[in-house]
Amino acid sequence: MTTGVGVLVREKKVREKKDGLPRQLRDRARLAAVAATELLDTGPEQVFEDLAGLAARVTASGRAFITLVDDRRSFWKACVGVDATAIEDRQNPVEESFCHFLIGLDGAPFVVDDAANDPRTRDHPSVDSMSIGAWAGYPLLAAGGEVLGSFCVIDDSPRVWTPADLTTLETLARSVGAEIGLRQSLTAARKAHTLSADLAHSLQQGLLPPALPRVPGVEVAASYLPASRAGRSDIEVGGDFYDLFRTRGSSWAAVLGDVCGKGVQAAQVSSMARYTIRAEAGENRSPAGLLGRLNTAMLAQHAPRFLTAVYARFRTTPGGLAGTLALAGHPPALVRRADGTVREIGAAGQLLGVFDPIRLVDARFRLAPGDLLLLYTDGATEARARPGAPDREHDVFDDADLARTLAATAGLDADDTIAHINHALAARHEGWTSDDTALLALRVPERHPG
Repeated sequence: MTTGVGVLVREKKVREKKDGLPRQLRDRARLAAVAATELLDTGPEQVFEDLAGLAARVTASGRAFITLVDDRRSFWKACVGVDATAIEDRQNPVEESFCHFLIGLDGAPFVVDDAANDPRTRDHPSVDSMSIGAWAGYPLLAAGGEVLGSFCVIDDSPRVWTPADLTTLETLARSVGAEIGLRQSLTAARKAHTLSADLAHSLQQGLLPPALPRVPGVEVAASYLPASRAGRSDIEVGGDFYDLFRTRGSSWAAVLGDVCGKGVQAAQVSSMARYTIRAEAGENRSPAGLLGRLNTAMLAQHAPRFLTAVYARFRTTPGGLAGTLALAGHPPALVRRADGTVREIGAAGQLLGVFDPIRLVDARFRLAPGDLLLLYTDGATEARARPGAPDREHDVFDDADLARTLAATAGLDADDTIAHINHALAARHEGWTSDDTALLALRVPERHPG
């Protein structure tokens, strides 16, 4: 005997089959997540338009869209290469959008090289109406994993999307997702009147890698300490960030940066810088060249804050580690030799987001067994006692103090070296830090016979 519920279920499946739309499109949790962004039917915003513009330029596709998709329409929060400024013109019915293909994949990308001949899309009405020759999109994901929409690029003509195109698109989609998540976190905090240092710390950690990868033959360690000013209750998301990742083959990259100021704008610049660096790292062997590309992107997007950074590209060798680094308005890296000798590495370069053209210089370095490379932000050379401390207010932990402290860590591994430096800084500032402090260390282990 057929129940009424069974009939309704079958009728729903028939409706979904007739309109060709995936069941995930109408998922209640997904629709709630889309509504929670509070971005539907809102006007253009520069941060989203800039990221879409970057995707269009890097892929040379001509058109790029950041879309949010409910059960009725695909809303273009950003669109590049399309003359649409009014909100009512920045959308199309969901059945006329390629985005529903992507939503049906539960978070996987959707890539089409020849839309007119691909069996998945050749009968789609937008192939002709929107002149879609090729389409590539990555999902925008909510914190709970729901697919909010897509970050996509469109080419008028069929083409083969390269791995670099897809890597760029994937990276920028994550950046958009991070921007949306950051906004939602801040909005929720304001509504709840719970603006606090704990939330600022949580948001800051979202700009940092959750864990450093294991680099074969190299010890790695890092730390981040946010500013902690007594009497302050407002959220101050810092602009310091670091990252460590494989670039291509056996090559790795380490980057550490410091955005001027604090707050949402600083966090946005940090996020954009980190994801842009990752997107460009596979194509740029020169650290100076990569930082130059980041500078170009920041200028093109009118980044509201300038940035200092150090970027190092390295690989392991039979004798230890060999690399090249560049400084962009950033303090020089420090190399601690196995015997405790410390020297600076890097030629002074101009900060990012201000100058065009920019002057940056590559500097080579090598680490032998027992040697360590330290990257740091200026919070490590500006630690001082809290204001009003008797006879100590101007007692600053400076460049010479950092070098002496690092020299004293001869024989320590990367983790213990970072811990030793942080202990020395804490002894100076006694829990009151005037600026964020990020440290990143790479060490070649000593080789013991046997």
